[in-house]
Amino acid sequence: MRDAVLFGAQRGRRSADERLGKVFAGIAITAVLCAGCVGWSFLQHTLAQQKSEQEKQQRQVRQYGQGARTAGIRGVSADRNRPGGPAEPGVRQGRDDRFR
Repeated sequence: MRDAVLFGAQRGRRSADERLGKVFAGIAITAVLCAGCVGWSFLQHTLAQQKSEQEKQQRQVRQYGQGARTAGIRGVSADRNRPGGPAEPGVRQGRDDRFR
Protein backbone atom coordinates (compact mmCIF):
# COMPACT_ATOMS: atom_id res chain seq x y z
CA MET A 1 0.00 0.00 0.00
CA ARG A 2 2.82 2.36 0.91
CA ASP A 3 4.54 1.65 -2.44
CA ALA A 4 1.37 2.44 -4.34
CA VAL A 5 1.07 5.80 -2.62
CA LEU A 6 4.73 6.68 -3.01
CA PHE A 7 5.42 5.42 -6.51
CA GLY A 8 2.05 5.23 -8.25
CA ALA A 9 1.11 2.91 -11.12
CA GLN A 10 4.56 2.79 -12.76
CA ARG A 11 6.33 1.19 -9.80
CA GLY A 12 8.51 -1.13 -11.93
CA ARG A 13 9.87 1.66 -14.14
CA ARG A 14 10.70 3.94 -11.22
CA SER A 15 12.31 1.08 -9.38
CA ALA A 16 14.70 0.48 -12.30
CA ASP A 17 15.47 4.21 -12.55
CA GLU A 18 16.25 4.34 -8.84
CA ARG A 19 18.52 1.32 -9.04
CA LEU A 20 20.34 2.77 -12.03
CA GLY A 21 20.80 6.07 -10.18
CA LYS A 22 22.20 4.24 -7.16
CA VAL A 23 24.62 2.34 -9.41
CA PHE A 24 25.89 5.58 -10.95
CA ALA A 25 26.15 7.23 -7.52
CA GLY A 26 28.14 4.23 -6.28
CA ILE A 27 30.47 4.45 -9.28
CA ALA A 28 30.98 8.18 -8.69
CA ILE A 29 31.72 7.66 -4.99
CA THR A 30 34.15 4.84 -5.83
CA ALA A 31 35.94 7.04 -8.38
CA VAL A 32 36.30 9.84 -5.83
CA LEU A 33 37.68 7.42 -3.22
CA CYS A 34 40.15 5.99 -5.76
CA ALA A 35 41.34 9.47 -6.70
CA GLY A 36 41.77 10.30 -3.01
CA CYS A 37 43.87 7.16 -2.45
CA VAL A 38 46.06 7.92 -5.46
CA GLY A 39 46.54 11.52 -4.28
CA TRP A 40 47.41 10.39 -0.74
CA SER A 41 49.93 7.88 -2.09
CA PHE A 42 51.53 10.53 -4.30
CA LEU A 43 51.76 12.93 -1.36
CA GLN A 44 53.41 10.32 0.88
CA HIS A 45 55.88 9.40 -1.87
CA THR A 46 56.79 13.05 -2.50
CA LEU A 47 57.28 13.77 1.21
CA ALA A 48 59.40 10.62 1.63
CA GLN A 49 61.61 11.71 -1.29
CA GLN A 50 62.08 15.18 0.21
CA LYS A 51 62.96 13.69 3.60
CA SER A 52 65.44 11.31 1.97
CA GLU A 53 67.12 14.17 0.07
CA GLN A 54 67.29 16.27 3.23
CA GLU A 55 68.89 13.40 5.21
CA LYS A 56 71.36 12.82 2.36
CA GLN A 57 72.38 16.49 2.40
CA GLN A 58 72.75 16.43 6.20
CA ARG A 59 74.98 13.32 5.98
CA GLN A 60 77.15 15.05 3.37
CA VAL A 61 77.49 18.14 5.56
CA ARG A 62 78.41 16.00 8.58
CA GLN A 63 80.94 14.02 6.54
CA TYR A 64 82.51 17.21 5.22
CA GLY A 65 82.70 18.64 8.74
CA GLN A 66 84.31 15.47 10.12
CA GLY A 67 86.80 15.40 7.27
CA ALA A 68 87.91 18.95 8.00
CA ARG A 69 88.26 18.24 11.75
CA THR A 70 90.16 15.00 11.13
CA ALA A 71 92.54 16.77 8.77
CA GLY A 72 93.22 19.38 11.46
CA ILE A 73 94.00 16.70 14.05
CA ARG A 74 96.59 15.09 11.76
CA GLY A 75 98.36 18.39 11.36
CA VAL A 76 97.14 19.18 7.86
CA SER A 77 94.96 22.23 7.49
CA ALA A 78 91.72 21.93 5.57
CA ASP A 79 92.76 25.17 3.87
CA ARG A 80 96.56 25.12 3.56
CA ASN A 81 96.79 28.78 2.55
CA ARG A 82 94.87 29.96 5.58
CA PRO A 83 97.03 31.98 8.01
CA GLY A 84 97.18 30.51 11.49
CA GLY A 85 96.21 27.05 10.34
CA PRO A 86 98.05 23.94 11.52
CA ALA A 87 101.46 23.57 9.94
CA GLU A 88 102.46 20.75 7.68
CA PRO A 89 105.28 18.51 8.90
CA GLY A 90 108.69 20.11 8.31
CA VAL A 91 107.32 23.68 7.98
CA ARG A 92 108.30 26.26 10.59
CA GLN A 93 105.64 28.40 12.18
CA GLY A 94 106.03 31.81 13.71
CA ARG A 95 108.52 34.57 12.95
CA ASP A 96 111.66 33.85 11.12
CA ASP A 97 114.56 34.47 13.49
CA ARG A 98 116.92 35.53 10.68
CA PHE A 99 115.29 38.97 10.35
CA ARG A 100 115.48 40.12 13.99
